[in-house]
Amino acid sequence: MSNSGLNWLEWISAIFHIASEALFQRFFARHLPKRMVLPQLAGLTCIVTGATSGIGLETAKQLAEAGAHVVLACRNTAAAEALVEEWHENIDASLKVEVMQLNLLSLSSVRSFCTAWESRNAPLHVLINNAGICSLLAPQKFSEDGYEEHMQVNYLAPALLTLLLLPSLLRCASRIVNVNSDAECFGAVDPDDLNLTSTSSGYSSLIAYAGSKLAQIYFTSILNSHLQYRSGVHAMCVNPGIVTTNVTRTLPKLVQTSHRHSTLFFFNPLEGARSVLFCATAQQALEHANKLRSEGWPLCPLFSSDCKPRIKHIQDQELSKASKVWDRTLELVGLSNDVIEKLLNP
Repeated sequence: MSNSGLNWLEWISAIFHIASEALFQRFFARHLPKRMVLPQLAGLTCIVTGATSGIGLETAKQLAEAGAHVVLACRNTAAAEALVEEWHENIDASLKVEVMQLNLLSLSSVRSFCTAWESRNAPLHVLINNAGICSLLAPQKFSEDGYEEHMQVNYLAPALLTLLLLPSLLRCASRIVNVNSDAECFGAVDPDDLNLTSTSSGYSSLIAYAGSKLAQIYFTSILNSHLQYRSGVHAMCVNPGIVTTNVTRTLPKLVQTSHRHSTLFFFNPLEGARSVLFCATAQQALEHANKLRSEGWPLCPLFSSDCKPRIKHIQDQELSKASKVWDRTLELVGLSNDVIEKLLNP
């Protein structure tokens, strides 16, 4: 047994799955256009985290071009403001785009962002939790809140953001889209050690990244169960594929490429944004989500990089663990069940 909690058969299965993703994702997505075709989105408001580069940038730009009011929730506001200026000059001066400060390495920053947003008393139609980190081979690092950085940026901070924005999301038919990764198949989550400080075999950045993505699926599934009586409000996860973004910057130089061009196997950000935009806007995504609810499916809707549903089977004990991860997450981000009940019933 490794410090990931996987046995050797599970490791082989996970490696095979990721290898298949890397080699054949272009084949499986061959039916998709290079750029997703979006409906008109005038009147919709969308928040996109990590929108200054990669998938987040392409996602935010295309939503704005389709007429949505898009909020770039970013740590680097100067870079975001420069993007907005560029889009106004080169695309359309009437694009409805604004920038708001959000640093996922600080839970205080998340709370400040949500307080500022909720003061508007406005509906939020789409929340896209896109920002993430994957510091392969890096030593263990902790945020200012004392949490392992992968777990905070990829999971805890987006979870807190989502929960605190529930009043806005519940004002309309809305979608919560969490950008996940097939690396979750390497993941194992210990609800009593989300901070990854008690692993017997030492710290591994790969296991930290994979665990944060699996925790996100668990959390999104429990959240979706809380939202099941809210008609039109859905939470889902999507794997955009292996994409040449900042997340892949730590891969060997041999397989890296310019962020503006795709390799033989990797998607570029334009292609990687397709499945995210599909989940955020397509009627088919909602139809699948409603179908799972009607059938009592225990997990949140999961979508692959080819914009098709993915069925992930988990054991009963994993469902119990998902509930424990939910409870532990609320404890770590400082929210009680009473507060969650109020957020769900604003």
